[in-house]
Amino acid sequence: MKQFPDSPHAPAETRGWPPISVVMPVLNEERHLREAVDQVLAQHYPGEIEVVLAIGPSRDRTQEVADAIAAADRRVVVVPNPTGRTPNALNAAIAASRNGIIARVDGHAMLPPDYLRVAVETLYETGADNVGGVMAAEGVSPFQQAVARAMTSKIGVGAAAFHVGGTAGPADTVYLGVFRRSALDRVGGYDEHFQRAQDWEMNHRIRQTGGLVWFQPRMRVSYRPRPNVKALAKQYFHYGRWRRVVARTHEGTINLRYLAPPVAVLAILLGLVVAPFFPLGLIVPGGYAAAIVAGSMLTGSGLPWKARLWLPVVYATMHMSWGWGFLTSPRGLARPPR
Repeated sequence: MKQFPDSPHAPAETRGWPPISVVMPVLNEERHLREAVDQVLAQHYPGEIEVVLAIGPSRDRTQEVADAIAAADRRVVVVPNPTGRTPNALNAAIAASRNGIIARVDGHAMLPPDYLRVAVETLYETGADNVGGVMAAEGVSPFQQAVARAMTSKIGVGAAAFHVGGTAGPADTVYLGVFRRSALDRVGGYDEHFQRAQDWEMNHRIRQTGGLVWFQPRMRVSYRPRPNVKALAKQYFHYGRWRRVVARTHEGTINLRYLAPPVAVLAILLGLVVAPFFPLGLIVPGGYAAAIVAGSMLTGSGLPWKARLWLPVVYATMHMSWGWGFLTSPRGLARPPR
């Protein structure tokens, strides 16, 4: 295997493997933080691992738990994130980190044991600036199981490889990400204006400056979906809203996959408005409903029956919320000129 740049002072068993800084934005994670950090530090990675926790103003004992973890393990560093916002947390953690490779990990992400090892191998084999893998949604309740199936289906989220899987290769964006620090320095890190879609936006800047973003399906990270319709609708509404902001900031970054939900929302609304005068207007909302039911039957195989009943509701919630968020995204959210 190719040798990596290394410090001559590194222990013999770690030589050839670069040290990694894992950065984690943390907010209201008292229950899960210790387990999340332990999982990172237990990675099957031969090199050194540093964990930097950026702690937001939590409503629970997250700060106390983080401080206790850091006091007990010198590999863990705690920095403040007064805003509580994700891009600010990531930038604060990156600034406090020491190493040339930066891995972004979220508090609820469940990494496979070889995640960091595969990431480093892929970085050096491909020359990429960022590598990432699959956001493998997994549900516990029937509703979450339906959401997990929708989030890994082309009917639910289109053909994005980090959702539905695929072969290794160049990508527009990936889930989470393991970066070269030089790439983050080159583009100025995360843009703190973007409350959502900050990953897609930064990966776009990495690619625009000549960098390579690489999808590695072996980096499969488990993810717990939202627990109810309200939370799912809010999540996808904000996805659509901020994806519109990205489109206004970076011209030419919208394709038919992104336009499908807002077009569907407009067509359904128009059909419902004209239906009292022209009953044929119901063809559009009726056709959408029939398509969603048929799609649910095709993609729901293997799910428990309660989850299969939820699946059409989940698809419609994701589509309509994303589309409405995109359509109603205020121009006031536009990113100020750099």
